[in-house]
Amino acid sequence: MHKTNKIVVIGGCGHVGLPLGIVFANCGPHVVLLDRDQSKVDMVNRGQLPFLENNALEQLQRVVGKQLIATTDPLCLGEADAVIAVLGTPVDEHLNPTVTDLYRAIDASIESMPERSLLVLRSTVYPGVTKLVYDRLRASGRKIHLAFCPERIAEGRAMEEIRTLPQIISAFDDESLARARELFSIINDDLIELAPLEAELAKLFTNSWRYMNFAISNQFYMLAESYGLDFQRIYSAVTHRYPRMKHFAKAGFAAGPCLLKDTLQLSSFSGNQFFLGHAAMLVNEGLPNFIVGQLRPQGLREKVVGILGMAFKAESDDVRESLSYKLRKLLIVEAKEVLCTDPYVADDRLLPLDETVDRADVVILGVPHAKYRDLAIPQGKQIVDVWGYWPMRCEGETQS
Repeated sequence: MHKTNKIVVIGGCGHVGLPLGIVFANCGPHVVLLDRDQSKVDMVNRGQLPFLENNALEQLQRVVGKQLIATTDPLCLGEADAVIAVLGTPVDEHLNPTVTDLYRAIDASIESMPERSLLVLRSTVYPGVTKLVYDRLRASGRKIHLAFCPERIAEGRAMEEIRTLPQIISAFDDESLARARELFSIINDDLIELAPLEAELAKLFTNSWRYMNFAISNQFYMLAESYGLDFQRIYSAVTHRYPRMKHFAKAGFAAGPCLLKDTLQLSSFSGNQFFLGHAAMLVNEGLPNFIVGQLRPQGLREKVVGILGMAFKAESDDVRESLSYKLRKLLIVEAKEVLCTDPYVADDRLLPLDETVDRADVVILGVPHAKYRDLAIPQGKQIVDVWGYWPMRCEGETQS
């Protein structure tokens, strides 16, 4: 059996590639992280993380400069036994998937890869793209194996989940599948084998299911609040010791780089017949508009609004597709002034937490960071807590 000794991760200093590279390096193979961003490459080579990821720093520092290095030089592809491409299919301005950049990167990579090396597509791709890449490989005349092995990690928990969650592997031929099996068994012995199209849909189904699950809760939240009812009281009632509601998500901003995008990809793949997905997009993307609509009759034009948390999820510095920023844009048009804060996000427009809370008439919890759990908010301020993160405040405060 072929043994994988050297792995190159394309996009290796990002949220998906870096944790994967660190885990592989800690399991024995030599890993090269290939990335276009020189600043991130330099940080990794200094043993620093370019973003927040639990338990990653210690494991990075254990292997950096030994089993793991980062580089911008694509010549490293020429010595790889396996190349893992963390290159997805983004959605364009017309909400359609685009594969142009993926093809360009794959074509450039296979020119440098050794014969009989393994190319793994790791990020989410539009259904059928793996087959198109396979056809391009065959047309090129290069004898390179191809596999699609989607990542399924949650940001912040990648180091644990890469090792513990089952890994889906797929390929079009037995030898490529065997190579993928050998590669991922280095880090995880729980492997699920699918056909490539099945694996592509499995990843999209996973993210779309989560997105729709959040949409149900957000729709219920809007229904309850529209009638002046406390959604959190209803939520607590229906979930308390009632097992059939254990998957009932809490309300809150459903955002980030994957959930909406992958739902859009399924929508396109279905010929725009993915009606549940369409409804989920309207609900989740409409939640900031609903919040503004609830505040508008209360004299929003004369009020200063503070948004606490601008990342797309708690305990993260990642602002990609953050709905807190969408809310900010809406409020800039409607409110007297909008103040924003976040303990992790680097943004010159953000203010310190104390100043934001002190100056705001309305405090909106954008993201439930742990640092906000016991936050003291002065009496008389209106609180909007979609997440149900805070207990009811003292008398004299109001909650929406």
